[in-house]
Amino acid sequence: MIARRQQVSLVVTALLAAAAACQAHQREDQHTPPGRAAPAAPNAATAPGAFTLVASGGILPDASVLERSAFDAGGAGHDFRPMLEGVKDIVSRADLALCHLGTVFGASPPYTGAPDYKSPPELAPSLAAAGYDSCSTASEHALDDGADGVRRTLDALDEAGLRHAGSARGEVEARGTLLQAGRTVVAHLAYTDGTNDDLPPDQPWAVRVIDEKRIVEDARAARQAGAEVVVVSLDWGQAWQDAPDAQQLDLARKLTASHAGGRPDVDLILGSHAHVPQAYEKVNGTWVVYGLGDQIAGAATDDSGRPNPRANQSTLARFTFSPPARPGGRWEVARAEFVPEVFDLDAGRVVNLGKAIARGADLQGVRDRIRTAVLSRGAAKDGLVMGE
Repeated sequence: MIARRQQVSLVVTALLAAAAACQAHQREDQHTPPGRAAPAAPNAATAPGAFTLVASGGILPDASVLERSAFDAGGAGHDFRPMLEGVKDIVSRADLALCHLGTVFGASPPYTGAPDYKSPPELAPSLAAAGYDSCSTASEHALDDGADGVRRTLDALDEAGLRHAGSARGEVEARGTLLQAGRTVVAHLAYTDGTNDDLPPDQPWAVRVIDEKRIVEDARAARQAGAEVVVVSLDWGQAWQDAPDAQQLDLARKLTASHAGGRPDVDLILGSHAHVPQAYEKVNGTWVVYGLGDQIAGAATDDSGRPNPRANQSTLARFTFSPPARPGGRWEVARAEFVPEVFDLDAGRVVNLGKAIARGADLQGVRDRIRTAVLSRGAAKDGLVMGE
C-alpha cells in the first residue's frame, strides 16, 4: 500500500522564517522490519504522529565508483541507482531520510575522485530515487571546485527535488532547511570542522564551519521558525579512528547540554568524516552518532598507506520519534536502531548486512566489527538495537 506524504521544505532566512516551495511525492507505508529487535511500545514508536528518520554516511565516489556508475548507465552518463538498490527499502520507507554528500558536482567530464572530488550531477537524481529527502553538504571537500562547485551542486540537488544543508549560495540559505516529517517540522542543519580550500573572501557563508555558539544560535532560530525537532549533521573527527576524539566528545556534550524554553536546542547529532563506523551514544538524553562511516566509497588507503577495508563499512541510523506529552515539549526517541552495511567493491553495490540474506560467513565478521564499534560506548543499555 502506498501512502502519499507531502514533503514541505522551507529555506531558512536570517531568522529561518521564510517559506520555500512545497513538493509532494510518494512514500511506502512504514513497516517494522523483521529481526531480533523487540517492537516498541504501542504508546511510543507507534503512537499517532510518530515519525521515523533514517540517516546514512558519506557519499564519496572515487574513480572505481565512477567507472561502475558509467557501466550501470550503459556508457551514457552515470547511474548510481543500482548501487543504492540494496537499502532503498529502508530509505524510502522512512518519513524523513538524510544523506551526507561528501563531494561536489563537476561542470563536465572527466569527473574525479580524491584528492579533489568532482562528481557527476547524475548522482543527485539517483539519491532522490533511493528515497532521500535532504543531504548535508558541509564537508572537507565542499570547496574542491570553489564557489562555482557549491552553486553547481546545490542547483543540481534542487533540480532533483532534494533539500540540503551546510553549504550555501547566499547568506539566507546558510542556516539550513526545514523539512516536513509526517505532521512534524524538522530542521536539518549541517557543519564541517574545516575545508580543504579557503572560504571565498566575499562568501564567508559558502560552507557552514563548526562553531558551538553558531550551532546553538541556528538551532534556536530554527525553533523560532517552527521546528519541533532539530537535527545537526557534523563532519568532524579523526579519519580511520573507531573511537570518537576529544573534540567530538566535548562538542557533543556541550551541544546536548544546551537548553532553551524547557527543551534541548538539539535533538539528534549525526556525524561523518572518519570514514569508518563509530559509536552511537546517548549524551545528556540526546542520541549522538559520532560516525556513520561512508556509504559509497571506493578502495581506500589509511594514513599508514595500507588498504583499509573499513572505508567501505558504515551504518544506517534509524530513529523513531514520538510526540511530546505536552504541547511545546520534547519529541523523544522511542526507538533507536542501526543497520550495518558495506559497499561491495566488486559488485559496486551497498549491501544491507542486517538482512538474513547477508549473514553468510564472509560477511558475519564485517557485521560483528561494525556492531562492536557502534556499541562501544554503551548504547545498548540505552536501547539501541541492530535493525534490518
